[in-house]
Amino acid sequence: MDIRIRHILEVKGTDLWSISPKATVYDALRLMSDKDIGALIVLDGEKMVGIVSERDYARKVILLGKASKDTLVEEIMSTRVYTIHPNQTVEEAMEMMTSHRIRHLPVVEDDQEKVYALVSIGDVVNAIIYKQREAIRKMENKLTS
Repeated sequence: MDIRIRHILEVKGTDLWSISPKATVYDALRLMSDKDIGALIVLDGEKMVGIVSERDYARKVILLGKASKDTLVEEIMSTRVYTIHPNQTVEEAMEMMTSHRIRHLPVVEDDQEKVYALVSIGDVVNAIIYKQREAIRKMENKLTS
């Protein structure tokens, strides 16, 4: 059984947190902290223009000696955003995350600009663990039957 991204979203939900590129990094960090998440979609109106993560903050603000209250999200956001379709598998998500060294994938339907969810590496790993546990359970049942 292939676990699809849509299955993760059925369990996790599709709450999506976003921020404007003109917001301060401090505001982005506060929102991430309040929602206990590691990344935000950056939206200019309804259009996705990037993604900003805790990693962006650490590498592009702290290490460069900038101040989060004086730096705008657009200055540190990643503009090369890899996306995934809800019908793709968790294995495809893991492959994308590994090959591009990213931890979050916006979920898009056919219209690439309309993001409706975000999956994290943790979501993908949990789905893979679940799949492996189910396979082990089925093997155990066969052996004891």
